[in-house]
Amino acid sequence: MSKGKHHTPDLTSDLDQTFNQAQSAGLKLAIAGRTISLLILGAWLVLSRLALPSVSLRFGILVLLLIALGLIHYRIIGTRWDRFWVKYLFVTIDVVILSGLIATQPLYQTADLPQVMIFRSPLLTYYFIIVAVVAFSFSPRLVLWAGGIGAAGWLGAYAWVVRQDGGVLDWGDIPSNPTAQDAISVVLNPSFGGTGSRIQEAIILVVVSVLIAIVMKRAQNTLRDKLTAERDRQSITGIFGRFVPETIVKAMINDQGLLAPLEREATILFADVVGFTNLTERLGPVKIVDVLNSYFDEMTGIIMENGGIVATFHGDAILAIFNVPLEDPDHAEHALKAAQAMLLCVEEDRFAEEKLSIRIGINTGSVVAGNVGGGGRQSYTVYGDAVNLAARLEALAKEKGQSLLISGHTHKKLPQKRLHLLGETTVRGQSQPVEFYGLK
Repeated sequence: MSKGKHHTPDLTSDLDQTFNQAQSAGLKLAIAGRTISLLILGAWLVLSRLALPSVSLRFGILVLLLIALGLIHYRIIGTRWDRFWVKYLFVTIDVVILSGLIATQPLYQTADLPQVMIFRSPLLTYYFIIVAVVAFSFSPRLVLWAGGIGAAGWLGAYAWVVRQDGGVLDWGDIPSNPTAQDAISVVLNPSFGGTGSRIQEAIILVVVSVLIAIVMKRAQNTLRDKLTAERDRQSITGIFGRFVPETIVKAMINDQGLLAPLEREATILFADVVGFTNLTERLGPVKIVDVLNSYFDEMTGIIMENGGIVATFHGDAILAIFNVPLEDPDHAEHALKAAQAMLLCVEEDRFAEEKLSIRIGINTGSVVAGNVGGGGRQSYTVYGDAVNLAARLEALAKEKGQSLLISGHTHKKLPQKRLHLLGETTVRGQSQPVEFYGLK
């Protein structure tokens, strides 16, 4: 016989590890975006300079080199060579290469112009592309690093050019109260650098990076809250799912722990361990707890497999219900199958090395089910004469020498009449005696 084992979800899952895995996946996506961007930009740089084959070739080689660096980084992610600083290193390499090209490559290969004129071309946008691609990594720190190192690279390239060219004009070279000609003669001078403008551009790059990082951090916090809530939800499901079906746990979570009271016909199963008092005296409190835990674990699994829930553990007794809170048109049949499986399990197995025997009473009738309790503590249980009759039948089973007694109310609900009548019993609150049946 296969035991009714059930597994609790892993409640010790590392949230940070899950988050890091998401960041690693994002970093791989960033590298893929970087590769696509390089292919597009590379195609433009190469094709737009076909008239200068040597220049076109150099750009092609440079783009292939950058793509190769990205692929190397991609392969490193998740391996033993992956360290927290590796992603910062590769971003820095991109910025250094770009800044080096700006500082050393002339604006036109065939014209002898001051190198500072390179800053009149829209090269700053490439730094923004680096920041945008890094944003895919889902790492605010990496975005801030890309913006900061990009600004430093931009200003570093400018400082290098100013040092090499010498005599670079600036906004301060425009006289006070200038005429149009005064301003034009300075701003349009090939040696005009505009240091203030370069600093402003670097500041804008940093500001944009900070804004992206803030948005990303907010998204991180939102994702972390969702992951935490999901982990807590799984924890609750894992704990209470050992006693009630997962669908009921989810319903309780969605209703903030409350299930509205309902009145419905249900089948009640009441099980008790035979000779429990003597067993407790013989084993002692510590050992009897181990025995009961093992026993309850098996019985709960069987009840759940047959669509029931355990409403109460009381001492050695189990009160299980079928058809509440989830509807089950075959609740009587499923309760009987659960009882038979429980008896077979007890007959074949031991619990913490101890052999047990049990008696079971089953009855079907109208019950009221819902959350009850006080002082902030509640439990889901059922009330009604039908519950009392199930307990009465379990006690009567001892007198009749039976391991299982089923009321006539339940017997009428069974699709196949495979039980035999053992007698009748009077029940307080009912005018007519109640028939009870046993297994053939």
